[in-house]
Amino acid sequence: MAGKSSAERAALERQNAALMAVFERAGFDHIAPDIIQPADIFLERSGEDIRARTFVFTDPSGAEMCLRPDLTVPACRYHLSHAENPASERRYCYLGPAFRFPDELLSPQEFSQAGIEWFGAAQSAAAEARVLKLTISALEAAGLSKFRVTFGDLGLFAGLLADTDMPERWRKRLQHHFWRPHAFRELLDSFCAERSTRRTSISALVDRVADGDPLAIVEAEIETRKLPFVGGREVSEIAARLANKAADRRETPLERAKADLLNAYLAIAGEASGIDAAFAKIAGGQRFSGARDYYAKRLFEMEELGLNPRRFHFAAGFGRDLEYYTGFTFQIEADTPHGPVAVAGGGRYDNLLSDMGSPVAVPAVGCAIHTDRLKAVLA
Repeated sequence: MAGKSSAERAALERQNAALMAVFERAGFDHIAPDIIQPADIFLERSGEDIRARTFVFTDPSGAEMCLRPDLTVPACRYHLSHAENPASERRYCYLGPAFRFPDELLSPQEFSQAGIEWFGAAQSAAAEARVLKLTISALEAAGLSKFRVTFGDLGLFAGLLADTDMPERWRKRLQHHFWRPHAFRELLDSFCAERSTRRTSISALVDRVADGDPLAIVEAEIETRKLPFVGGREVSEIAARLANKAADRRETPLERAKADLLNAYLAIAGEASGIDAAFAKIAGGQRFSGARDYYAKRLFEMEELGLNPRRFHFAAGFGRDLEYYTGFTFQIEADTPHGPVAVAGGGRYDNLLSDMGSPVAVPAVGCAIHTDRLKAVLA
């Protein structure tokens, strides 16, 4: 990063002060999470893009640490260490540096990020609409007048998947690969294929696992053949994977029509307020219908705040960047001479705090603004 002149720093500070004033007036407590963070949660849950661009190092005790690549996870850690009850409602805002290896225009190694995180909100749809409204208000306060809003809803996909008749382990694997479109399509196609009779080097072991105790069989195999461990996998993980392979061999293939339905949903895109006709063509059951109702409630809450969903774009496959999202996701883009640039984004991530050690589930929604990109766009 080339650094900034005093004039550039002053201009960025004025812009960022305008952003933070919006958040603080809305009742969000200004916090300063630690810059150096444990690397595990970023590497496990943040998505391939951030994983590949995170500055990771080892501390003297051997623990993997990193320079924070964004501030959502640090804000979660702050909440867990400061709130007496993690499920209690808290609203935080922040402004500070984040660090990623660059991979695109307007993306330096060190950049400034402003944002908000809202934990434990009782009215989830209203909180989502409010976070979007505050993000737009902050951008407008900084001077941005022309932009596009795109959003998705992982809750709709989860509902449709829950209504699709298939083994639960297949649902979990498809949800795991939702953020990897190519791998998702390959996996879904493999569920529809007739089970192969081709024998491989592990076929005999899979056969034995199918008819016995997977863990005991794998432990015996490793001991007998003196096999080394690769990639740090536990014996229990290896046994579970082999047990899944054995179960898949005996499973009836997924009907192609069901796979086509999932792919048809993921191809849906259009004006956010007029997309329900496309949803209606998807033959989902009770959970998908419930997710549609929730989607409609969110649009209502947006309109109550003065937002116009007819100006927003919905894409069913949107949200495949950060793996901790669980529901509503959004991104705000602005045009530049070099093409569109994402200046802000956010969404719902209800599982992240539990994954980080919270003893209770904590609903969470937030946003982040890439302030250096915003400054470049405004310039």
